[in-house]
This record gives sequence, C-alpha cells and structure tokens, in this order.
Amino acid sequence: MSHPSTPTRRSGSRPLGWADVTPRAAALNRRELIAGAAALAAMGAAPATAKIAAQPSAFSTDVPPNTFEEITSYNNFYEFGWDKSDPARHAHQLTTDPWAIEIGGMVERPGSYDLADILATAPLEERIYRFRCVEAWSMVIPWIGFPLAALIERVGAQPGAKYVAFTTLLRPEEMPGQRAGGIDWPYVEGLRLDEAMNPLTILASGLYGEEMPKQNGAPIRLVVPWKYGFKSIKSVVKITLTDKEPPTTWKSLQPREYGFYANVNPEVDHPRWSQATERKIGGGLFAAREPTLMFNGYAEQVAGLYAGMDLRANY
Repeated sequence: MSHPSTPTRRSGSRPLGWADVTPRAAALNRRELIAGAAALAAMGAAPATAKIAAQPSAFSTDVPPNTFEEITSYNNFYEFGWDKSDPARHAHQLTTDPWAIEIGGMVERPGSYDLADILATAPLEERIYRFRCVEAWSMVIPWIGFPLAALIERVGAQPGAKYVAFTTLLRPEEMPGQRAGGIDWPYVEGLRLDEAMNPLTILASGLYGEEMPKQNGAPIRLVVPWKYGFKSIKSVVKITLTDKEPPTTWKSLQPREYGFYANVNPEVDHPRWSQATERKIGGGLFAAREPTLMFNGYAEQVAGLYAGMDLRANY
C-alpha cells in the first residue's frame, strides 16, 4: 500500500502526469463551444464567469471528462428541487457574493473567513476526478480546488479533534427545495479527520477552468472522490472540528440505507439496488454499464485509512 500522498497510478505504470490527462486547453475549447451554442439559443445570455488559473495535478485521472453541459445539467442539489434538472433551472436565484465560512470547534484559530481569504490558503489545482453517485451513475469532472488539509493546517486542529463537520447554506428564500421539506435543513455532512487530511480531499471553487456554477455547489464545495457523491457537500458555510462523529443528513434520514462512511464499494449493495456496476452519464441510452471500482478507483491512496475495519458494518 502506498502512502496517501502518492499520486494516482495506472496499474503497472508510472505516476500520472499532466501529459496523461485531457489537456486543459482542449477542455476549455469544448466548454467555449458549449457556451457559444447556449448563448445563441438563449434569449438573454448570463454574463461570463471569471476564468480561474489553476495548476495541473498528478492526482488527475486519465479518463476523459464529461462535458460542461452534462456536469451542470444533471445533478443532485436538493436545496433547489428533487429532479436532476431542478438545480440548473433554479440555482440562478442563489446569491454567492459576499460569502464567508465559519470555522470553529476544536481549532486554534476560529473565526469567520471570507471566501477570498480561504481561496488564498493554497495554490489552486485542476483535479480531474471520477465522481460516483450512490444512485449508480457516474461522471468524470475537472474540478478546480485545493486540499482541505491546507485549510485545516492553517486554522490548527487541536489535540483530540477526530472529525470534521460541514454545514451547507440555509436560505429558503433563494433555495426553493428548502421550502418543500423532506429534509431537516440545513444539509450536514462529516468526515473523519484523517479522511479530511487525505490529499485527495479538496475544497472546490470551480470546474472547467471557471468559477463553480451555482447548480454544482457555488461558491465552494467539498469533493471526496472515493466516496459517494452525497458526501461532497455543496455551498459550504460552516466547518467544525469535533471529537465526536457528527450527524449527517442521509444517515439521519435513512440509517439502514446510508452510513457515515459512504465509501464506494461494489461489494456492498444499496438495499434497493446493486452497486456492482454504474451508468456513465453521456454514454448513451444503450451503453453497457461499467464495473464499479473499489473506492471509485482510488484504493491505492485511501484503502489504508480503513485497514482492519469491517466495510460492511461501516458502510
């Protein structure tokens, strides 16, 4: 087992480098084509979002990313509704400037940190990650972000801190799904501290070289690529370090179906469907399902975090 900081490798080959992944320029060209077509079709186009300068990352997968359109039009963000198209239709209502994150609990330097200050914590990187939803569909997404570990190191975890809790925005006047009920808002999530400190775990503020679209969790969200997507909480406004396992929204709602860890595991089915295979978005209606990889393909980097644990009991 390699050390968690070892870059992603393909089986039997060297560490991935930028030459192995989709060139950023090509990705942006695709994005510009999509944006141009959308602008022609729209009666009134939205203003262009700001470009983000980001370094390439050896943690990127060599699997080609989904298109910007697929990533931004098919997703779950229940604060805006329960259908996959609801976030894209309603998230324009969200106000993301100004934005701050309250960081507290067992930290040396608690406080309210402005978004710009948080984004200056570490150099931004483009991380092309596999994304696996618990509903058994998947994508590949070129996130822009930085390691969560850098922020935790900056605020200083106190001795005894074991978990990191996250809270999303509560603003029902802009988030119609919060007015509809079904979830005890605000949405909350959590990680063990060692999971949060793993170099694969990032706070993302953009994708495809642009600021994060509102329907994908603007202005800043968590991304934990070896876990099911619901763990990667969106529109984060609070981060708290604690010595106790924090409550999480889906485990609280349906503990028989959703555990705290939510690691991608093809050998542990959801009570209502198999997790052994997945449907890749963009593959076409009749495309064959693909085998699900243990830890979503990141086993080399993260399996050691769970050594000795019963992954069926700790699902």
